[in-house]
Amino acid sequence: MDSEPLHSIGELARRTGLSVKTVRFYSDQGIVPPTGRSPAGYRLYDAGALARLELTRTLRGLGLDLATVRKVLDREASVPEAAEALADALDVQIRTLLLRRALLRTVAGRTPTPMEMDLMHRLATLSRAERRRLVSGFVDAAFEGPHANPEFVALLRSALPELPDDPTPGQVEAWVELAGMCEDPDFRGALRRTAEEQAREPSGQEDVAALQDAIDRALRDRLDEAVASGLAPASAVGESLPASLAALYAEAFGRAGAGDLRRWLLARLRPTGDPHTERYWQLLATVNGWPAAPTTAPVHSWFTAALEGAAR
Repeated sequence: MDSEPLHSIGELARRTGLSVKTVRFYSDQGIVPPTGRSPAGYRLYDAGALARLELTRTLRGLGLDLATVRKVLDREASVPEAAEALADALDVQIRTLLLRRALLRTVAGRTPTPMEMDLMHRLATLSRAERRRLVSGFVDAAFEGPHANPEFVALLRSALPELPDDPTPGQVEAWVELAGMCEDPDFRGALRRTAEEQAREPSGQEDVAALQDAIDRALRDRLDEAVASGLAPASAVGESLPASLAALYAEAFGRAGAGDLRRWLLARLRPTGDPHTERYWQLLATVNGWPAAPTTAPVHSWFTAALEGAAR
């Protein structure tokens, strides 16, 4: 029986369509080791080596690196496993390219400040987990040590900005502004004061956030009517509106009949109406693609001004 024919590097190149240089490289790397040598010392390859070379060409054409190709050839990994790993890697590359495109469009549409450019650079280079840690680190710094309002802190930790894979320029701008706020020590102080004030209000309600939302809606409806009629805060001092709104708050938070209700309301509304705190939640909604909540700053500002006027 005739022995199996052996092939030279040139013959392998012709059969696979690869260059002689590429075949020699794969042989040097041990991807396609020679079966033997000719009397003159040239490397020779059998049908098995040819099959390895053709599979190598296919896998490399799909984008697999040499280390992965070697694992497949040595049966340390299957072709489906290698393809799945490559698909996962491509997903990461695609997300990175989409983010870079959004950053470029953001820069093209405006003139960023040096600080914004620095934040955009960090956005482009940080991983998703690292971007999350930027905000979670801000929460850690704002509420380091024991805190009187763990529910508020838990809410902040559960609502972190998550840029989508293909963010809009508006979402990029919101993330940059949000990251800047998280590095502002004054904002950290304002947020901590808000949490501390809210922690001082015992309420029989289980969901204080939902309760506050309901109150804000009621306040907004009543104040819209007052503003539409031209009633300014200073003019409302002698009116029944501030008193009725105060009663709404008092009933909801179990303060009915308590002394110095106006002082308690002012202590609550001043920090919760802080525009920086509200801006944080607005930016968070933009980044995460949540429906924009109507602003409560004008409501709280109007009500606070009316209460302060009545206290004089």
